Amino acid sequence: MADELQDLLDALPLRSRTPPAWAQAVLADPVALLIDHAFLEKKAANNAMDMMTRWPGEWVPGWVETMTSVARDEAAHLAQVSKALAQRGGRLARVHKNPYANALRALVRKGEAGEVVDRLLVSALIELRSCERFGVLAIEADDAALGAFYRALVRSEMGHYQVFLKLARKIAGRAAAEARWAQMLDAEARILAAQEPGPRIHSGV
Repeated sequence: MADELQDLLDALPLRSRTPPAWAQAVLADPVALLIDHAFLEKKAANNAMDMMTRWPGEWVPGWVETMTSVARDEAAHLAQVSKALAQRGGRLARVHKNPYANALRALVRKGEAGEVVDRLLVSALIELRSCERFGVLAIEADDAALGAFYRALVRSEMGHYQVFLKLARKIAGRAAAEARWAQMLDAEARILAAQEPGPRIHSGV
């Protein structure tokens, strides 16, 4: 099972890889890690709903249905993370900062067509990196329940990343979307490398 999951992670089109040492470090404080994770799921659900509200179906058929489906998935994940957090005696904080996501969002171009494509690609990047990080956590976790939880999330994050990328290709055209995607993959690796270490899903190594 671990080998199969590792093969899946190795195939992801990331420009950098997360070492096992990262997972070992963040798993030392599972409550803080789960608090951070819960906020990420909340923000992911809000992001999908925001894009649905701002662009209610102008771009591609099924836009509203796709965004509501993603939001529903993320809300379900939030409930699961919150349950895992409560089981470990933790609870959500009031304030959460994510310099990684903020730096990615700063890449978004202004103007309708470019903006919607970049929003989709940033969303795809976050889901892609989360997919990889969840996989590394699943492999390295000594806590069997936590390991199984993160393993179960890998496929969902991969599906979301693929959905966002597919939508960007439909809107921009494959060649333009792929060129922009390559630029953003490069930027994502640089942004992640600049992050401070700590018990967060998108922390530095």
